[in-house]
Amino acid sequence: MPEKYLFEYAVIRVVPRVEREEFVNVGIILYCSAQGFLQTKYTLPEERLRVFPCELDMTELHERLRAFERICAGRKEGGIIGQLPVSGRFRWLTAARSTLVQTSPVHPGLCVDPADTLARLFDQLVL
Repeated sequence: MPEKYLFEYAVIRVVPRVEREEFVNVGIILYCSAQGFLQTKYTLPEERLRVFPCELDMTELHERLRAFERICAGRKEGGIIGQLPVSGRFRWLTAARSTLVQTSPVHPGLCVDPADTLARLFDQLVL
């Protein structure tokens, strides 16, 4: 039987009007300490987001989501936060905030392959 590893994930959400508490799931961020794994997968469903009664800057949204990728990668492109240890980057990205792009509470689980689990969660919770 393959070894299973503890992982944590959060759903990335676009919240067009924070005061209305309405959101669209757009991505997943997954962290597996034992594997040194921190990745995100997202999409920007522009048609779904256009139904909200407000103007959204899709270019800005795309940049905010790309920042998740850059920080997960942990290189210089991720700025100061991208230089933190993997656990610190995950905690920073999943910290509660009241802004256009937010994350759900963090959820744990067990997996054999974090990349496969990321893809499965993305299909289940975003698509």
